[in-house]
Amino acid sequence: MSYLAKNYNRKKISFKKGKGSYLYSANGKRYLDFVQGIAVNSLGHAFPKLVKVINKQSKKLWHVSNAFIIPEGEMLAKKLVKKTFAQRVIFQNSGAEATEAAIKVARRYFYSIGKPKKNRILCIKNSFHGRTLAAIYASGSKKMTEGFGPKIPGFDHIEFKNVKPRFPNIRNKIKNNTAAIMVETILGEGGIKPIPEKCLQYLRKICNEKKILLILDEVQCGIGRSGDFFAFEKSKVKPDIVPIAKGIGGGFPIGAVLMTKKVANGMTPGSHGSTFGGNPLAMAVGCTVMDVISNKSFLKNVKKNSQYFHKKLNILKSKYPKIIKEVRGRGYLIGLKLHVKQTLFIKKLIENKLLTIRAAENTVRILPPLNVKKSELDEALEIIDKVCVKYKL
Repeated sequence: MSYLAKNYNRKKISFKKGKGSYLYSANGKRYLDFVQGIAVNSLGHAFPKLVKVINKQSKKLWHVSNAFIIPEGEMLAKKLVKKTFAQRVIFQNSGAEATEAAIKVARRYFYSIGKPKKNRILCIKNSFHGRTLAAIYASGSKKMTEGFGPKIPGFDHIEFKNVKPRFPNIRNKIKNNTAAIMVETILGEGGIKPIPEKCLQYLRKICNEKKILLILDEVQCGIGRSGDFFAFEKSKVKPDIVPIAKGIGGGFPIGAVLMTKKVANGMTPGSHGSTFGGNPLAMAVGCTVMDVISNKSFLKNVKKNSQYFHKKLNILKSKYPKIIKEVRGRGYLIGLKLHVKQTLFIKKLIENKLLTIRAAENTVRILPPLNVKKSELDEALEIIDKVCVKYKL
């Protein structure tokens, strides 16, 4: 009997240890883990440098309070600013907290410049920004909001189409009280759908024209997962606010909001806070993750190997056109949109010792660690091939 609430439909499997790309179950079986905590373990399980830094920092200082200067946090903020568009950072503990803080930063900015009525955020219908009350209403998904009323106000929605025009009637959705547009650069839970570069450029253009802010949610697709440090970098677009989490901690809970100095000016003392956000242990881990992932040769290798993986997956798509409909995504944020039932396909992959996870639109989400070996990619391809061969249509 479990005393946990039943808000998760957990698979009947547990793990005793992990190493690199692999997990080892309680009964001793080895699984190739291409879930990695849902894009969290960016450097795989028990990455030696992370084990070392956690060990070292844990013997010095775990937690103090943001009432004091935290040198490790100052260091990580500096690394993020030097690597990205950002000029200021606020640390949180998770992606949901980061997107909540991003919403607060946007609203507070307009309040600080004497425009408090500009407080609505325009989001993509059925997107995903976390599970807090504000975040689920930002998504506009009936599935996520059902039973959690009353409705949290302040959010409007646009459609993101798979065909042109991608954002129909978007200009008509922007009102005098619109403060920002907030989108995932690559929709994750929504089916692994990248927003094309021209569309991101178009969103930036509209935000400039309307004098509103652009928030790009990179909680899942950021920190090297796309092959670039941020997924939006390819478009040459400069956002105003970017929430991050998942990969920046390599498995340790870290979230953050990155922003320009202009919008950060509204965040005065007392306007926002987090008890655990930016604690020394988390910040020491984040600094180490940054040192590894922001290295040009590391990201170059992510691009090279992920392109190889995409190419091979597309070969499987051609080989099994009645099973695999589309290969989606960028880098190691990959989706296989299927003709066949997604849940059964995932079950068969697990039976063959490959762990994946679902996304919307009947898509199987594949999330290897960023330092996955080419031989491990080949192992995954063999398993997917094997499952396709044996699949009963």
